[in-house]
Amino acid sequence: MFLKKAGKRVVYVDHIATTPVAQEVLEAMLPYFREHFGNPTSLHSFGQVAKKAINEAREKLASLINAGSPEEIIFTSGGIEANNLAIKGIAEAYEKKGKHIVTTEIEHHSILHPLKSLERKGWEVTYLKSDKYGLIDPQQLSESIRPDTVLVSIGHSNREIGTIQNIKELVKSAKEKNPRVIFHTDACPTLGHYPVDLKDWGVDAVSFTAHLMYGPKGVGALWTRKGVKVRPLIEGGTQERGVRAGTENVPGIVGFGVACELAQKELSDRMSRLSSYRDRVRAGLEEKLDMIEFTGHPTQRLPHHLSLIVHLIEGEAMLLRLDLMGIETASGSACVSLALKQSHVLFAVGVPKEVANGSIVFSFGRDNTEEDVEYILEEFPKTVKHLRELSPFSAENWEKYVKGKK
Repeated sequence: MFLKKAGKRVVYVDHIATTPVAQEVLEAMLPYFREHFGNPTSLHSFGQVAKKAINEAREKLASLINAGSPEEIIFTSGGIEANNLAIKGIAEAYEKKGKHIVTTEIEHHSILHPLKSLERKGWEVTYLKSDKYGLIDPQQLSESIRPDTVLVSIGHSNREIGTIQNIKELVKSAKEKNPRVIFHTDACPTLGHYPVDLKDWGVDAVSFTAHLMYGPKGVGALWTRKGVKVRPLIEGGTQERGVRAGTENVPGIVGFGVACELAQKELSDRMSRLSSYRDRVRAGLEEKLDMIEFTGHPTQRLPHHLSLIVHLIEGEAMLLRLDLMGIETASGSACVSLALKQSHVLFAVGVPKEVANGSIVFSFGRDNTEEDVEYILEEFPKTVKHLRELSPFSAENWEKYVKGKK
C-alpha cells in the first residue's frame, strides 16, 4: 500500500534500483516456502523436489542468456555477491599466472571495492577512462592488456547513465592481445531489459541479479564458461559445484527462473514500449525545460533508462518534491544515493562536482503506462520551476558552466 501523496497518482520510475516481483513469479515461489520446503541436498523425495526446481530454474536462466550449459550457472545471494565472486574468486584462482587486472572508472562499487581489496594484497589494477558518453575504447583496452593480465571486468550497461558497451568488440580486443585473459562483465542492469547472448558476446564470466527484472531480492547468479576456475568466497558445503556453499534459497531461485521465463516472452515488447516512454519524456523535457543536459549515450543505452542533469537544483530536494507528488525516481545509483557524495560515474564522464548533485534517473518498467508519461511531463517541469525559484543559484552559473565546457 502506498503512502498518501499530494499528487494525482503514484508513478514508480526507479526500476534501475529494484522492480516489483511479478505476480507470476510470486505465485511460483509460494509453494516452496511450505509445501515443497525440502533441502535440495537431501536424498528423500522432499529434497529431490527442491533440487528439481533449482535445476529447472537454472535451465530457464541458461535459455534466456544463451549459455552453453545450465551447469555453468552458480546461484548467489544477488548481483553484489556475484560480482565479488567473479573478481576475487577468478583473480585468486589465476594468481600464479599473473596479478594484473583491467577494469574501468565507471564500474559499480561491487566491482571497484573488491578490486581495492586485491590491490591491498599486492595486485595491480588498471582503470580505463571512458569518453563523455561512458563508452570504453577497444584500442585503449588492448593497450592496457599485458602478459600478466589475468582478468578484465567491464560492465555491459551502466546503472547511472544507461550506456551499453559494445562488449563483443571489447572482448575481441582483449583476447587478440592476450587469449588467456578471463573477461567478466556485470550484466545485472541488462538482464530482462536488453538481449543477453553469451555465445555472441564471447565473454568468460557474467553477473546477474533477479530483483532488477521482476524477480525476488536475495538471489543472483554468476555464469562462468566451462573451464574457468573460481575460488570460493563462502566455504563449508558442496552446493553450486562447490563454488558457493550454503543451503540454496529455493523459493528465490524458483522465482528467478520464472522471471527469466517471463522476460523471454516479453522482452521485445518491453524494449519497444519502454524505449518509447523514455524517448517521449526526453523530447518533452527538452521542449519544456532549459538548463538541462542528458547523460550517457543518446541511443546506445538501456531501453528503459533516461538520465539527466538539472542545473541550479539540488538532486535531493528534487527527489523529495517529486516523491510528494507521487513520482518515485532516483539520483544516481541506489547503492550510493544515501552517501550524499558525488557520483564517481558522473565525475568520470566529465560532470563537475558542483552540478553532479542535480542528476536524476527515470527508469521505466512493465507496469508503467502512457498516463504515467503524461504525468511526469506535467509535474516534473513544475517541480523544477518551483525549486529554481527558491535556488540561490542563477542562470549566470549555467552560462559559466556552458562556456567552461567549450
